[in-house]
Amino acid sequence: MKKKPVIYTKPALIAKLKEISAMGFIPNARRGNAGGIGNTLEDLLGIKENNLPIPNAAEWELKAQRLNSASLTTLFHIEPSPRAIRFVPQVLLPKYGWAHQEDGKKYPKGEMSFRQTIHGQLRSDRGFKVVIDRKARKVLISFDVKSVDSRHKKWVESVKKRVGPGELDPQPYWGFDDLEHKAGTKLLNAFYVQAELKIVRKKGALSLYESDDVTEI
Repeated sequence: MKKKPVIYTKPALIAKLKEISAMGFIPNARRGNAGGIGNTLEDLLGIKENNLPIPNAAEWELKAQRLNSASLTTLFHIEPSPRAIRFVPQVLLPKYGWAHQEDGKKYPKGEMSFRQTIHGQLRSDRGFKVVIDRKARKVLISFDVKSVDSRHKKWVESVKKRVGPGELDPQPYWGFDDLEHKAGTKLLNAFYVQAELKIVRKKGALSLYESDDVTEI
């Protein structure tokens, strides 16, 4: 017999999360998985991945992160404009990408990658930076070939051959209004859960335990 999906009211879900938090340290159900904290929490709630079953409510998000972690939390995904260009597969990967670390192993020979953290304080080691244009009300991605770290000398020479040494043209961007709308729909209702990590060493085994502290956004 097919198991019925778990349905929570908002108060019931809050109560369940507090109940889980009071359980103390709980074995990580997905060791080695970057999303293990969220997966463990979803298992305890009896729900499918990031699918909070609250009837008669706006869409809800479940965000989970290890306490004191330096990793970033993904708030939402939104493609840069102009969207018709499809920047990642059509521009960034073929013109600014580099060989994937699993190139020729897990993935076919020639597999490219463009995965890095870009922020607005400093340029990345490959010369990229987030730039805020308040007059135009845009968040843009900028590239400066002079800011590329010397470790990537071969890569930057390949970029010059592929597209030249100049700024991204056109520059991918997100409009302030688009970001406000996306954040308003995706983050209006969310639960943010932080988990404390405890490592328990047993004879011949290593176990990871995590304790949840839940905050409603």
